[in-house]
Amino acid sequence: MALSELYTKYNRVWIPDAEHVWKSAEILKDYTSGSNYLEVQLEDGTELKYALDTANGQLPPLRNPDILVGENDLTALSYLHEPAVLHNLKVRFVESRIIYTYCGIILVAINPYKQLPLYGDAIIHAYSGQNMGDMDPHIFAVAEEAYKQMARKNKNQSIIVSGESGAGKTVSARYTMRYFATVSKSGSKAHVEDKVLASNPITEAIGNAKTTRNDNSSRFGKYTEISFDKSYQIIGANMRTYLLEKSRVVFQSENERNYHIFYQLCSSVDDPEFKNLRLLTADKFVYTSMGGRTDIDSVDDKADMMETRRTFSLLGRSRSPAAIMSLSGKSASSFSDYHLGVFCELLDVSAEDVSRWLCQRRIVLVAETVVKPVPQKRAINARDALAKHIYAHLFDYIIHKINTVLQFPGKQHTFIGVLDIYGFETFEVNSFEQFCINYANEKLQQQFNLHVFKLEQEEYMKEDIPWTLIDFYDNQPVIDLIEAKMGILDLLDEECLFPQGTDQNWLQKLYNNYLDKNALFEKPRMSNQAFLIQHFADKVEYQCKGFLEKNRDILPEELVEIMRVSKFHLLSDFFQEEELGLTLNRGIKVRPARPSVKPANKQLRTTVGNKFRSSLYLLMETLNATTPHYVRCIKPNDEKLPFEYDSKRVVQQLRACGVLETIHISAQSYPSRWTYIEFYSRYSILMSQAELGLNDKKQTCKTVLQRLIQDSNQYKFGRTKIFFRAGQVAYLEKLRSDRLRGACITIQKHVRGWSQHRKFLQMRAAAIIIQQYVRGSRTIRQTVTAENLKRAWAAVVIQRYVRGHLVRQVYQLVKVATVTIQSHTRGWLARKRFRQMVADHKAVVLQKYARAWLARRRFQNIRRLVLNVQLSYRVQQLKKKLEEQSRENHGLLERLTAMSNARVQDMDKLQKLEAELSKLANEKISLEQQQKMNKEKKKVFACNANIFICVRIVENNIAIQKKDHEKEIEALNVESRKLREENVSFQKQIEEQGEVTQDLQEQVLKLTKHVKVRTKGSGFAVCVTRLHHLTITFFFLLEKITEVTKQLLGDINDTEILLASDDIQQISEDGDLLFAYEGLKKATRSVLAIETHYQTQRENFEREVQSLKFQIEHIQNENSQLQKLFQEENDVNDAIRQEVARLTTENMLIPQFKQQVSELQRQKHELEVQIAEQACAMEGKMMLLEMQKAEHAKEKEELERRLEEKEEETLQLKKQNQMESEAKNRLRQEVSRLVTDNMASAGSSVFTNRHLCVSFFKNVQTPAPAIPKEYLGMLEYRKEDESQLIQNIILGLKPRGVVVNMIPGLIAHILFMCIRHADYINDEGKIKSLMRAIIDSIKKVVKTHQEDFDMLSFWLSNTYQMLNCLKQYSGEEDFMKYNTPRQNKNCLQNFDLSEYRQIISDVAIHIYHQFVTIMEKALMPLIVPGMLEHESLQGISSMKPTGFRKRSTSIYEDTEACTISSILQQLSHFHSTMMQHGMDIGLIKQAVKQQFFLVGAASLNGILLRKDMCSCRKGMQIRCNISYLEEWLKEKDLQSSSAIDTMEPLSQAAWLLQVNKSTDEDAQQIAKMCTELSPVQIVKILNSYTPIDDFEKRVSPSFVRKVQDRVGSGAGSAQLMLDTQYRYQVIFPFVPSPQALELIQVPSSLKLNFLTRI
Repeated sequence: MALSELYTKYNRVWIPDAEHVWKSAEILKDYTSGSNYLEVQLEDGTELKYALDTANGQLPPLRNPDILVGENDLTALSYLHEPAVLHNLKVRFVESRIIYTYCGIILVAINPYKQLPLYGDAIIHAYSGQNMGDMDPHIFAVAEEAYKQMARKNKNQSIIVSGESGAGKTVSARYTMRYFATVSKSGSKAHVEDKVLASNPITEAIGNAKTTRNDNSSRFGKYTEISFDKSYQIIGANMRTYLLEKSRVVFQSENERNYHIFYQLCSSVDDPEFKNLRLLTADKFVYTSMGGRTDIDSVDDKADMMETRRTFSLLGRSRSPAAIMSLSGKSASSFSDYHLGVFCELLDVSAEDVSRWLCQRRIVLVAETVVKPVPQKRAINARDALAKHIYAHLFDYIIHKINTVLQFPGKQHTFIGVLDIYGFETFEVNSFEQFCINYANEKLQQQFNLHVFKLEQEEYMKEDIPWTLIDFYDNQPVIDLIEAKMGILDLLDEECLFPQGTDQNWLQKLYNNYLDKNALFEKPRMSNQAFLIQHFADKVEYQCKGFLEKNRDILPEELVEIMRVSKFHLLSDFFQEEELGLTLNRGIKVRPARPSVKPANKQLRTTVGNKFRSSLYLLMETLNATTPHYVRCIKPNDEKLPFEYDSKRVVQQLRACGVLETIHISAQSYPSRWTYIEFYSRYSILMSQAELGLNDKKQTCKTVLQRLIQDSNQYKFGRTKIFFRAGQVAYLEKLRSDRLRGACITIQKHVRGWSQHRKFLQMRAAAIIIQQYVRGSRTIRQTVTAENLKRAWAAVVIQRYVRGHLVRQVYQLVKVATVTIQSHTRGWLARKRFRQMVADHKAVVLQKYARAWLARRRFQNIRRLVLNVQLSYRVQQLKKKLEEQSRENHGLLERLTAMSNARVQDMDKLQKLEAELSKLANEKISLEQQQKMNKEKKKVFACNANIFICVRIVENNIAIQKKDHEKEIEALNVESRKLREENVSFQKQIEEQGEVTQDLQEQVLKLTKHVKVRTKGSGFAVCVTRLHHLTITFFFLLEKITEVTKQLLGDINDTEILLASDDIQQISEDGDLLFAYEGLKKATRSVLAIETHYQTQRENFEREVQSLKFQIEHIQNENSQLQKLFQEENDVNDAIRQEVARLTTENMLIPQFKQQVSELQRQKHELEVQIAEQACAMEGKMMLLEMQKAEHAKEKEELERRLEEKEEETLQLKKQNQMESEAKNRLRQEVSRLVTDNMASAGSSVFTNRHLCVSFFKNVQTPAPAIPKEYLGMLEYRKEDESQLIQNIILGLKPRGVVVNMIPGLIAHILFMCIRHADYINDEGKIKSLMRAIIDSIKKVVKTHQEDFDMLSFWLSNTYQMLNCLKQYSGEEDFMKYNTPRQNKNCLQNFDLSEYRQIISDVAIHIYHQFVTIMEKALMPLIVPGMLEHESLQGISSMKPTGFRKRSTSIYEDTEACTISSILQQLSHFHSTMMQHGMDIGLIKQAVKQQFFLVGAASLNGILLRKDMCSCRKGMQIRCNISYLEEWLKEKDLQSSSAIDTMEPLSQAAWLLQVNKSTDEDAQQIAKMCTELSPVQIVKILNSYTPIDDFEKRVSPSFVRKVQDRVGSGAGSAQLMLDTQYRYQVIFPFVPSPQALELIQVPSSLKLNFLTRI
């Protein structure tokens, strides 16, 4: 449709305004073609007739619908023009407090002049990995897009940040570099990214200064190349600078400052480190005080100096500030000797030479050289030129050193360049610097236009839409005017070649060449010292004064020579002949897009303009070889007020930075671009039922558009999108609003009609009721008389009496019936109560006898057990005594044998001595010898007496030992007699019990015969009466049988013995004689079984008695042998006495045997030694006996353990008996049922039932199965099998293959059973080796499979179970109280593994964190699409018409849509895997709580960073999704995990989107309800709230301020984003395992055949 058709009533337009640039007005009357004016009404209510330009047919621009205002992308607006862009930026900046906006490929950044919480690490991570356009515009989104394209295409990128001074270029460039440093952290220790960020304070100190527009204005251009390796991590950087403003060193305008470094140095005048520099305050120097103020509000120069020095230290150049001090020293206010001396001293040059050549100049003629003084002005210029050159060289030197520090040893793979360059500038006085700046911006604008056309063409080709050429402003003529041959720069360089060249001569050449010949060059009307150039942004007037001097930038040669010979090497290096420019500005080589322009000669290379043109060519070559990204910084006002919007200043900058040119290019093509799904969802209301019925949505959209918009040139259909021309989306929105307005009117019509109809019906009903009452009262007045009243009263009286009589009759009948029923009921209740009392009395009697019988049986069992224990103990003691006696006898026998052998040896020696003595007697017969012998007789007698005494002592000792042995034998004989007597008493008891048993058998036989006779001879009734007497008799006999059998048998089941009693009770209850007969038979069989068992027991006792008799006989034989040995010992002693007597006789007869006596003494000594040795041997034997005693004690403990096991077996048998008793009870119930059913049946049926009962009873009494082999819950393995165990059960285990057939935590239980065996055998080395191997292998498995969720879940469950096992079986009381008695027996006995528990706990924590990380990685991509983007509520669309054009590189086609079901499926997968692996429910709850926190935090961050998500309908969608998550928790029984509580901030944010936001009460309610949201988050959501339809209202700034005032003082974090990396502290609660270790079996699939169950 034609655009003029949209100028209808109620539509709004923009009209020019001198103050606000554009004003909004509403059309009061439809526009008609040919009209000269347009009737409009301004927003303040003023009506006017806006005159139209009839010659050009220009109509005022239309205003976009409010629904489209506030878009993230300016190109998404339906009407693309200057006022629409200006208004959209104002709404976003002032009302929504949003500083970033897209304009196609440009990011428009408005300086807020206020610190905003938009640049934290959490926001960096939120934008990392996101597509451009998925989230709100941000400088991080541009940086992410550049980084992503570099990584995806391996192509270098550039980010071009431009804008005028004070717009925030430097800060934006700094944030981009910070983003790259954060998302691409290098793994090296060099911390290159920190050094890249540290270079910013240095460059700002030496290159930034205060201007009238900005307190921190960059006075140079900077292009920083950040280099990346193949893994896209930062490895280095390189910096190139452009056109430093050197003139600021020597001149500053009013309210401006010099470079920051000077004031930082002057603020450190008191620093001891700088004392030798002789610093003064800044107001003492001309170069630092020209602008007036030397300080800046809210800026601490001294603190900035400390930061500068710190960054110099980080970059390795801590002494570099010393070179800058020279500039401060030389910046003297005059040529006084003091300041000149300080300057020369600091620079180490000759003060005399400097003073001479500053005030004089040398003129070289043909024949001579003349030195002449110069004027003061020229001397001052020479001083200023020297200062500028030194500072420029120092600036280049510092940049070169920074590049040296940021160099990298490896090879660069790709880079991202960040260009921080001045924007288009126009001041009241524009000079050479502004000319160069605007020239650079012309080149950048040309490159920008070409890139925009390239992207447009790619988009059209991708969508298969024909590409048509678009007319746009081409600035190539301006560029040719400046840089072409014989252009402005060439003419300037040419004039600089002439020594007498002046600015006026150069300006005259410009007038002659371009005036009236080039439309872009003009001459000012009122000035001959300036010229005008029409740039792409604006027309700029340049003053020619100073152009030549600034372009030459020369310094007197004499001063250069003085500086060159300085002893200060840094200064001398600055002025060397070789050019350092190529070295200092060497960057990364890139392939140029086109060859650079070479200068004509060598002289031209030295001019500033030529150098700048060359560096600009190099920059453009670099940018053309990269993919550019654009950031345009806007200054909202000149007063630097926060969030104040000056439309004039903003529109001026928008025109200058190319934003409006981008809008113009987009408006000429198809700016609005919608996907088919978006169009179908938004405009389905305009479709007919037939069109909605089509399955192909794409074809539906085409059909609707062809019907709604007749002109096919107004839109184009692409492959995935629909392209609209400007204004068409607004027209569709108008149609949609009209349709909705019509629908609202229809609804209102019907609702109002229904309401009025309902009111009419209510009024009609009320009128009818009133009429009824009026008519009724009138009829009553007409018909009521006295007679009628009497009759009516009489009728009432009659009715009263009749009704009373009838009621009394009914009452009498009911009363009689009630009394009758009560009498019968009370009688029945009394009889029932009596029967209950009788039954209770009988039960009490039965309980009395039963309890007495149980008490007697318990006492008899205890007594029998005590007797058995006493008997076994006495037998054992007797055995021990017999063994000890036998050992002593053997020892005595060996001793006697040794003594007899010694005596035999002594006899042999004595015989030899006799032979020798006989020889000596024959040889020595002389008298002298006889006399000597007489003298020695007395001595011999004394010796013999001593020998005799020793012999007597030995005999006495032997006699004493013999008596002791005899006493021991007597004691043994006494004990043997006692044992014989006990055996005899036992035999008597057995015989008595046998007689009692025979009596019982006879009584039972008599009873049986008696029952048979009574059954045959009498009837059924007599049998029943007799049966009670038999029952009493049988009970008495049964008690005797039980007492006897319980004394004899300890292992007969009580249930079998009580069988007859149970049967008798059944008889008394049923009265069945046949069943009583069968009960007696069963009792008889039980007695026979008891008798058989008794016979077996008696035979066992007899065998034990025989064995005891045999042992006694064996002891008697040993005693007789000992008596024989004692007799032999006595005989030996007698023989010794005889031999001693014989020797005594011989000694008396032969006194000469003196030598033989000494020999006998020696033999005596030997005998004593032998006796001592025998005593030692006896002590050794005693030690052996003690060792044997200890062994017997161990055997006793083993027997006790076996006894406990037997007790456990007894318990198992009791359980089996209980089962059998239950079966018997079921049998009795079945029998009673059959008897009751068959009482009236024939005898054959009774016989059949009896047969069935007997057969069933036999089946019940079948023997129990054999008791299985019992295990101790340990697994034995060999030391060499440890590696195979670890390999099979840990390293080589695959959970998916075996976990289905396993019990939970089987691996942990198997490993613990191996640990328990190592503890059982007390092998410390084995248990340490196994524990180390387990821990190391688990760590290895987790590290190898750190991305495998199943493996991590499996090992987290088993590690946690292992930790619980080590606690459960540690033996500590805190854990043992949860165990069963059997589990407490399996506790560790020898080692304390608490240290290993701590290590395993640490391993489990590490596995848990890695486990949670894997879940978060899988869940994170699903959260925003599933929770925020997906439309879970059908029929409620929260989609707003955006038409945002994403970058082609950021769009992924054919991607599966993520829904809330995707999140639930992922959570269900996590839950099922954890449950399958047997993970503890407490641990599952913690993991689920962590994931729910991630869902809530990521969703809330998405709301905070996406303006399109802040709407009422989106709040409804979010609350619906939260309810789905809550239902999932209920389904999985995880409500107690507190997981839903972590979603409270998201729930409150959704509520905030839905609640009313207009009144004070609403603000108070918001402050009260949103307790989990911080004030920053609440304000951000309110500012970002976006209406979906025209019927919704925006949140007013005043309401936002009200809410901010109420929540500002409350508690809460000032942080905007939630930390998605936050982790709840994991807790491993102790949960004892109910699994018994002895019942665990090792599956064969684990291939652990080398393990042995103990």
